[in-house]
Amino acid sequence: MKKTKKKFRLWAAARNILLSILAVFAAWIIFSNVMNVFEQKKYPPIGKSVSVDGKSMHIYTKGEGDNTIVLLSGLGTSAPALDFEPLINEMAKNNKVVVAEPLGYGWSDITSKERTVENIVEELRAALKKAYIQGPYILMPHSISGIYSMYFANTYPEEVKGIIGIDPTLPQALDYFSEKSPAMPKFLSYLAPAGIARLALYINPDNYLPLAKDGIYSESNIKMTKAISSWKGYNKTVVAEANEIKENISKTADMNFPSNMPVLIFARQEDKETKDGKNNVSFYKTQLTDSPASKIVLLQGHHYLHWTRYKEMSKEVNEFTASFSKKLNVQGRF
Repeated sequence: MKKTKKKFRLWAAARNILLSILAVFAAWIIFSNVMNVFEQKKYPPIGKSVSVDGKSMHIYTKGEGDNTIVLLSGLGTSAPALDFEPLINEMAKNNKVVVAEPLGYGWSDITSKERTVENIVEELRAALKKAYIQGPYILMPHSISGIYSMYFANTYPEEVKGIIGIDPTLPQALDYFSEKSPAMPKFLSYLAPAGIARLALYINPDNYLPLAKDGIYSESNIKMTKAISSWKGYNKTVVAEANEIKENISKTADMNFPSNMPVLIFARQEDKETKDGKNNVSFYKTQLTDSPASKIVLLQGHHYLHWTRYKEMSKEVNEFTASFSKKLNVQGRF
């Protein structure tokens, strides 16, 4: 009898602990979602929003010039318009710079529409047109957006003036390095609604913020980046995009940038080679076009090169565009 009572007390204690944990977790979810609503009012879009397929897409622009550079973000970059801030500020001194935040990112809505390369590119084109941003554009993709830029440049070459990649992922890379496409567990899409993304931010904010020296990103930028990461961190749209990579690569694997299109690629300086003597530079060389302006620029830094090397990048961009813009205008192509 005593053993039975002891077991009952242990079970009751375990139950109470579990219920307490569940109560704390439920309270945290409520708190996090209340904070989401509060922060969304506190931090309105820094650009303007346009309607695309019934969803709101956020477009941020800065600067004026003969060239319109459209920055495209990497997979999972919670707030692209904020992430690119130092590079935007530099390039906007001589160019019109645009950040079109894809659905699922920044101040743009989340969507359930498939994240096929076709849908992503058409949404981008529609958003630019609705924002009255005229082409032809210089597409500047970071990371996974290299795939979307490849499709854009091949499908609508008359709308693309040039390509500037920031350590871009290009469709033929997997075959070149004999690698498999990445995927993302679907349970990650519940992290933001459950408040876990916000909790992770409180515990280790460095994992969600640019790795740059103090002062490079403004204080308001950091506050907004933290907030948006809490709302949007690996939401269902981003997870769906990650799990569509294999199919999107399959659709674009036979594509190359048009032979006369100028291509500039910023690549990370690294000594690593495979057993076949392959590295990122040897791969990027296979992606250059016949344009005399096409080249690779090596920079030391993180995969997000624009966090720290934005000044060098802006200088190279200005030299790159100057090398072909005048010639194109004289020939009357654009």
